[in-house]
Amino acid sequence: MARVLFDLPDRFCFETTLQVYISHVNQGGHLDNAQLLSLVSEARLRFFQAMGMTEANAGGAGIVVGDMLAQYKSEAFHGEQLIVRMRPMDFNRYGFDLVFQMTESTTGREVARGKTGIVFVSHETRRATPIPPLARERLDALLAHMGRQP
Repeated sequence: MARVLFDLPDRFCFETTLQVYISHVNQGGHLDNAQLLSLVSEARLRFFQAMGMTEANAGGAGIVVGDMLAQYKSEAFHGEQLIVRMRPMDFNRYGFDLVFQMTESTTGREVARGKTGIVFVSHETRRATPIPPLARERLDALLAHMGRQP
């Protein structure tokens, strides 16, 4: 079976730090694959909070994860601090891909990379809805600010 390969962007526009707790570790003594998704979900929640939005109300609509891709690069262990960097990319009418990279904070060792497909949903219909103007404005501002950084 061919391995999943995923290229990262050159730059990210959001960063947060998460700790690996004992509840994240499996019987093999390292970060459990299902718990990786939990950590990425926490980082995604913080991403939206940094823009003054929530996943339940991102500019007038909620969001759901339509798909996820993860490529594991190394193990992570209890007590480690992980830096999660994110960047919205590949916009379409109803959402975008939120690309992430997770590294260990002390050594810079890459733990995982991937993306989550963000889909905006109407509170009324519970169906995909176009990206709300306020959400798009804040995402564009975040990306524009990134372009001005050295």
